[in-house]
Amino acid sequence: MPDLTPHAVASLVFTIVVFALYTIRRVPIVVTSLLVLVALPLAFVAFPYRSGERVVDPRDFYLGFGHEALVAICALLVLGQGLVETGALNPVTRQLAALWKRLGARAGMLLVLVVCLAASGVVNDTPIVVLLIPVLAALARQTGGSASRQLMPMNFAVLIGGMATTIGTSTNLLVVAIAARMGAAHFDLFDFTPLVAIAALVALPYLWLVAPLLLPAGDDGGAAPAERRFDAVFHVPEGSPLDGATLEELLERSKRELRVKSLHRGDGLSLVRLPNVKLAAGDRLVVSDTATRLKAFERELGLRLYNVDDSEHPVDDEHPLHGDDAALAEVILLPTSNLVGWTIREQRFADRHDVVVLGAFRSTGSAMQRQRDVGDIRLAAGDVLLVQGAPDKVAALRADRGLVVVDGAVDAGGGGRGGVAAAIMLAVVALAATKVLPMYLAALAGVLAMFATRCLKPEAIGRALKADVIMLVAASLALGKALLDTGAASALAHAFSDLVAGWPPLAVLGAMMLFVAVITNFVSNNAAAAIGTPIAVEAARSLGAPAEAYVLAILFGCNLCYATPIGYQTNLLVMSAARYRFADFIRVGVPLLLLMWGALTALLGWRYALW
Repeated sequence: MPDLTPHAVASLVFTIVVFALYTIRRVPIVVTSLLVLVALPLAFVAFPYRSGERVVDPRDFYLGFGHEALVAICALLVLGQGLVETGALNPVTRQLAALWKRLGARAGMLLVLVVCLAASGVVNDTPIVVLLIPVLAALARQTGGSASRQLMPMNFAVLIGGMATTIGTSTNLLVVAIAARMGAAHFDLFDFTPLVAIAALVALPYLWLVAPLLLPAGDDGGAAPAERRFDAVFHVPEGSPLDGATLEELLERSKRELRVKSLHRGDGLSLVRLPNVKLAAGDRLVVSDTATRLKAFERELGLRLYNVDDSEHPVDDEHPLHGDDAALAEVILLPTSNLVGWTIREQRFADRHDVVVLGAFRSTGSAMQRQRDVGDIRLAAGDVLLVQGAPDKVAALRADRGLVVVDGAVDAGGGGRGGVAAAIMLAVVALAATKVLPMYLAALAGVLAMFATRCLKPEAIGRALKADVIMLVAASLALGKALLDTGAASALAHAFSDLVAGWPPLAVLGAMMLFVAVITNFVSNNAAAAIGTPIAVEAARSLGAPAEAYVLAILFGCNLCYATPIGYQTNLLVMSAARYRFADFIRVGVPLLLLMWGALTALLGWRYALW
């Protein structure tokens, strides 16, 4: 085993610290990645290190920004945005919905799983999950089924399909790029697809028949639904104790819980809602709240309650509050949403969209909050807002690409250029698969074609590219380079080889895949790939085993992120939509992880003769 230099020890310690920071959700991924990209070059400037015959240049740690893997990842993200914005995938979701109704829930679910497995190999995972969440939720409501028993299996099918090609996920591209840079292995687009396809056949019966039985049938993990809010009118009657009182006194009497939207006097005079404005008999206050609270305010404040459009009949059993034109919907925040990191009040979300936010469900599993608190919650990706508004206002929220609207309606809309966008994506895959163009160049050409055919506008690049992904890939490449150049990766590989000395090669490979699978459920997949790939290559060389097998063990292990909701961003999306608990992921995800691990280990042993 080579001796660990001080630089190697420092790199290992720094890597452990970075891993720990990636697990802390309060520390944004962008901040941790920036720390890597600042601290590493500074350290090598202050303490120069000679690797072989050359001194490590601190500028080398920024080469990840120009790496072909990052270029390909960014281009594929933009292509995926084009598929979403043109509605290219909507015909598929509509056909799935129609077939679901025709075949029944059991056969329909099998069809959904198969389509997810096939599609996610060439289309980014997140758009598929985003499109299918409202579809499956709507179908569950229409057929009396349970969306919570369908969303997690669908999500896991997408994740399994995503590991089948080099472009299925950014992690795959990163592992392949690091292995190629080390001269250890080269993989074409579909080189390991057959292995994943066979493993998927093993996992499919579990996802179809067993996993739904392990999941709650309803919103067991969520809070009780919030009550619908109504616009109503309070009249100040003759002799009311509020006749002559100021608006400030009214709010004080209601403990500042009454929401007054406007104040009217006479035949159309609107009063400014100043605290010192005095109320008079006959004034009308337009308010908004739940039916229960409005009736309580009526009793406590000595006012008369009317419907907004019925000024003749006070609200009673014969004339209840009505709001048939109001729709309720759940709105899931994607990582690209401009609400992430802000509060609803700061972004004026309700005012801009003309909806009422009734509550919020946190992606961390916190319960629904009360209306007067929800405006101050600092939101995160995966959080869910419960909103109420006119149907057209709720439908308009679908235009925000940072939101997923789940309201029981299957979105049948689609862009007129969806077919063109789909054809461009297929052409990109064909060019890369036939080696006419390298993947990064084929993807960039596809982006240019999207712009030329007006499937995308230039501003779509901003919506598609994610700072955390870009920074994370660059930081991961920098960490990997530090471990390689200082000899830390080689030292770890030899230590691992000594630990498993005497083990069969297949057992070593299986142990490595399982180790990466465990850590990838708690830290970024790309971070796990950046650390695991160099170690796997060095371990394969020290054992005299084929490097391709060990590189694929890392690639597959980094994709086995089923056991926790923080393992992958789509896990958070389905967790929010179905109100899953952390324990639900453990109960369903751990058996799937072990099943896929066993199948993939056996398949790698068979393919590379490691038995």
